[in-house]
Amino acid sequence: MVTFAYLALQASQDEEGDIMWIYIALALLFQPFFKVSLGRSIWNFVDFVVAVWLLYSEFNSSEKNGK
Repeated sequence: MVTFAYLALQASQDEEGDIMWIYIALALLFQPFFKVSLGRSIWNFVDFVVAVWLLYSEFNSSEKNGK
């Protein structure tokens, strides 16, 4: 949750509004205070999609920054 909140803040500072809202939604989804019951198979799918998204955004960010 903290990481998604940080990424939302970074996206806000970079003026990437759409990405910021995605990170805010993910921070709310993965927060530890209230249980979100989606079922095991849906959580597995969500975890996979989020992992792929994070890898894609990291590699895309690295290419933009010239790393």
